Amino acid sequence: MKYVPFGNTGLSISAITLGCMSYGESGKGTHAWSMDEATSRPFIEQALEAGINCFDTANVYSLGSSEEIIGRALADMTNREDVIIATKVRGRMREGRFGEGLSRKAIMHEVDESLRRLGTDYIDLYQIHRWDHRTPIEETMEALHDLIKMGKVLHIGASSMYAWQFSKAQYVADANGWTRFVSMQPHYNLINREEEREMLPLCVDMNIAVIPWSPMARGKLTRAWDESTNRTESDEFGRYLYGMEESDRAVADAVAAVAEGRGVPRAQVALAWVLRNPAVTSPIIGATKPHHIDDAVAAVELELTDDEVKTLEDPYVPHPIVGFA
Repeated sequence: MKYVPFGNTGLSISAITLGCMSYGESGKGTHAWSMDEATSRPFIEQALEAGINCFDTANVYSLGSSEEIIGRALADMTNREDVIIATKVRGRMREGRFGEGLSRKAIMHEVDESLRRLGTDYIDLYQIHRWDHRTPIEETMEALHDLIKMGKVLHIGASSMYAWQFSKAQYVADANGWTRFVSMQPHYNLINREEEREMLPLCVDMNIAVIPWSPMARGKLTRAWDESTNRTESDEFGRYLYGMEESDRAVADAVAAVAEGRGVPRAQVALAWVLRNPAVTSPIIGATKPHHIDDAVAAVELELTDDEVKTLEDPYVPHPIVGFA
């Protein structure tokens, strides 16, 4: 496994991050396709054996069940000081005004809940799970800064939002002597490249770590376009993100053509394309089959030619912004 600097921090992160949204009790939350603890643990162990040292989850994934599974598995399988645990806050966890969002009250409650579920004294990377339009960003940034001073959080990050919002958050932190975000988790893959316009150049300029979510477009780039899976049948958010443009199918066909020419799985090609962008630090991959991790690790060493990149990029057309809500 290759390890890279994590933006403006002293962390060294594996070139692949394991996303843990698929691990959680299916009866909790909206992820009917998630896997229970016994089914999930082998993937966490396989990731560790492959050299993956960063595990990304969120409080809202299966309403906390994902954090519980990850916390117990990592405690059993590795040393806490050898891994990076990343989780998120903002999504609705319970009824009531403070059951979601980025108010100081919500953040202070939810961080303790995440720490309890993860079974750890600190979170390596605590990320805001989108922008909160109801809470002043000053309140959010000060609360996150205080968590770091308390020792509950080591670093803070953000996820999909407009570049002006991310810039404003960083400015507010600088103006008040608070902690800046060290990472951005954007939506980025061959089907949706809109972050190349503003967010990725901004992150390069600020030396912000970039850990893209859905680098293989929720599997749309890894199989035949019309092929259905257990997840696609119940994944409403996935249907919202992909499949609206005929050009998307053309991109998927290009991935298939390049993969066939190379004699490798499509997943390796799609992920290798994301990894070749110098702005990208560590794409977040999901794994529900053993070959998912194998393909991700292999993609780190797969170098695409200029002609292959042109084949992959030529079908793309501009897309509306999705995934910021």
